[in-house]
Amino acid sequence: MIADKSDIELWELFTSGSQTAFGRLYDKYADLLYAFGLRYTSDTDMVKDCIQDLFIDLLHYRDELAKDVNVRYYLLKSFKRKLYTASKKAAIFSLNEWDLDDKVVSRFSFSAEQDIIGDERQLEMLQALAVEINKLPERQKEILYLKFTHNLDYEEIASMMQISVPTCRTFVYRAIKELRGKLEISAILLILWTL
Repeated sequence: MIADKSDIELWELFTSGSQTAFGRLYDKYADLLYAFGLRYTSDTDMVKDCIQDLFIDLLHYRDELAKDVNVRYYLLKSFKRKLYTASKKAAIFSLNEWDLDDKVVSRFSFSAEQDIIGDERQLEMLQALAVEINKLPERQKEILYLKFTHNLDYEEIASMMQISVPTCRTFVYRAIKELRGKLEISAILLILWTL
């Protein structure tokens, strides 16, 4: 059954000519790409157009595509390139601020917190985290987003952002160090406030 196939299996089937696998890849990644695109622009039509363009290109160049790829990384990188080109033409390219409501969980989430998100304190902690993340420089926010939301490794992020792997690691280290320092105080105040 096609729905039970891994990304790699779907990709292999798609590059071998399966329309069903192509449809499954689209169904699986369209929403993820849409949310990813909204991190860079609020122009929803542009995001939708770029998703469509990406999948049309995939279909058109199917025979030339590599067989052994990290599908998520490949789609995110290709989509970001398309979105950047479209945004450059429209002269709109800025990261949106992270929302401070329940959407923060879907934009920047950690699997452990998702399991207990119903707990009010955890939600407040995530909101405090979102506030602090919004204060970080744009590149650090983007790297954290790619690392923790899309589970990309340092090599993939570095390639996507056109920086070196050590620079990528340094950005993550500095961001986490800064967040840790600020959130310790926020956590203590939050705990004292809720007692």
